[in-house]
Amino acid sequence: MRGFALVLGAGLALPLPAMAEDVVIRIEAKRGADAAATAAQDWAGQFPDVVTFPLSDGWTGIALGPMPREQASVRLDELRAQNRVPGDSFLAPAEGRVLNAVPGGNPDAATAATPEQSAATPASASTFPAAAEPAPDAAEPATADLAGEDAPDTAPAPEMPESAAPDMPAAPEAPEAPAQFFIRIESSADRAAAEDMLAKRREILPDVGLWTLPNGRFVVALGPTDQVTGEAWLRAFKDAQAVPRDAFVTPAADLGQNEIIGKVPELGAAPGETAMPLVMPPLEDVQRALRWAGHYDGAIDGKDGPMTQAAIADEIVRLRASPDPASAMGELIRRRDAWRTQIGLTELRDPHTGLALPAPMQKLQFDRTERALSIYGPKDGSGAALILFSQPGGQQEMLDMAGLVTALGWVPAPVRQVRQGSVILDGRNQTHVGHAEGRVVDGRAQGFVLIWPLQDMQESRRIASEISDNLSRFAPGAMDPAPAETAPDTPATPLAN
Repeated sequence: MRGFALVLGAGLALPLPAMAEDVVIRIEAKRGADAAATAAQDWAGQFPDVVTFPLSDGWTGIALGPMPREQASVRLDELRAQNRVPGDSFLAPAEGRVLNAVPGGNPDAATAATPEQSAATPASASTFPAAAEPAPDAAEPATADLAGEDAPDTAPAPEMPESAAPDMPAAPEAPEAPAQFFIRIESSADRAAAEDMLAKRREILPDVGLWTLPNGRFVVALGPTDQVTGEAWLRAFKDAQAVPRDAFVTPAADLGQNEIIGKVPELGAAPGETAMPLVMPPLEDVQRALRWAGHYDGAIDGKDGPMTQAAIADEIVRLRASPDPASAMGELIRRRDAWRTQIGLTELRDPHTGLALPAPMQKLQFDRTERALSIYGPKDGSGAALILFSQPGGQQEMLDMAGLVTALGWVPAPVRQVRQGSVILDGRNQTHVGHAEGRVVDGRAQGFVLIWPLQDMQESRRIASEISDNLSRFAPGAMDPAPAETAPDTPATPLAN
C-alpha cells in the first residue's frame, strides 16, 4: 500500500491513505530555508494548499497539492491560462515525499479546483487529515454521566487468569514490496538538452519521464517494472533501435528526483525461464500481418530478410504484447484475423475479369461491366467503391489503365510508383482516398482500384493490403481473345481466417 507523509506544525508526521497516482503541481524552487519560507508564504496568500518538500543541495520545492493526477493536469492548464503560476510549472509525483503544509493558506483565494474538490473540502480547511483528538482521560470511566443522569448499570467483564489466556499467533509480517526498476535510456548535464531528448524519445516511447540524479545529471527513463520484464524489453527496444545500445536497467532508488512525470508503461510479461519456447508462426503469415499493421512494404515471400526482421522489431515495440517475437507475432496475427471477421471480408470471384480477391462486400454491390472493367459501387451509402480490371497486354497496357484511373478521378492527384511490371497510385481529396495497383502477370495487365471515405484512411490501407496480397486469377477474363464459357456471377463467400 503506497502513501506519503505530511509534516504539520512542529514536525508531527501523519501518514495519509494511499491514492492513485497522487501528484503535486510544482511551481517554484528556492535555495535556502529563509528564501523558501518567504516564497511559500507568498504563494499561501494565493492558494490554500501550498506545500514544500526538500530537494538536493539545500533547495526546497514549492507546490500545490497533493491531488489525483487527472485533477492536477486540468488545474495546471487552467492556472497557466490565467498566468497565476510560472509557465514552466509541472506535475511531480507525491509518492515518497515528505510534504510540509504551509500555514496561513488564504481560504478566500480563488483556485482552479474542481467543483468536486471544493464541495468535498472547504477552502478554509486543510486538505489533509487533522491530527487525532486526544483520547479521554483513562482515569475517567467510559460511562461517565455527562448529562446529569445516572449511568446504566454495567457489570464489569470477568478477568481472565493469565494461565487461561489462549496463545495468540503473532501477526504475519507484511511481504516486502518487489523492487522496482527502470530502463535508463540516456542522460545529459544540461536541462534543456535533456528535455529535447525526452521529447524525441516520447515519439516512440510516450511513457518516458525525466529524473535528476544525485550528481545533477538529467536522465530519461522508462518504468517502473520488475527486473526480468525490464531486461527482456530492453533487448526488444535495442533490436528496434528505439533506445541506444548503452541503455540499461537500473533500480528505481538510483534515479533520484523525478522532474517530469511519465506514465507507468503497459509492457507484456516476458516468458518465464521454464516456459516452453514458442514457435514463430509461418513467415508469410507474419509478413501479411505486418503489412496489415502498416510496418512492412516488402514482398510476401516467407523469407527472413532484413526488412522482415526490422518490421518485426518495430511491431513488438508498438504492440507491447510481449518482448518475445513468436508471442508478439502470434498476437498480431490474432488481431488481424479478428479484424477480418469484424470488417466482413469475403472472397469475391468476379467472372468478367476472372479475378478472385478478399473484399468488404458489406460495403459494396455490383454495378456494371465496361470492356476490361468490373465496377462495384457503394452499398447503403457506404461511400466505398471497387474497380477490377484485366486485359491482355504488358507494361504499356498497364500504364494506359493507370492513366484512365487518373483521368476519371478515381485516384485524385495521385503519387505514382512505377516499376517494370507494376504500378501503384495513391491520392485523396476532401471526400475520399483512392488506391490503385496494376501488374503484368502472364501476359495480362490486371489490378484493382479501391475508393474509400477519407475519414477511414486506416481501414482503406488495411483493405488495400489484403486485396494486394491475395489477388489471384481463377478464370480467363471477358477480354481474352478466345474467352472460355464462364458461370453466371458467383456470390461472394466468406473467407476463412
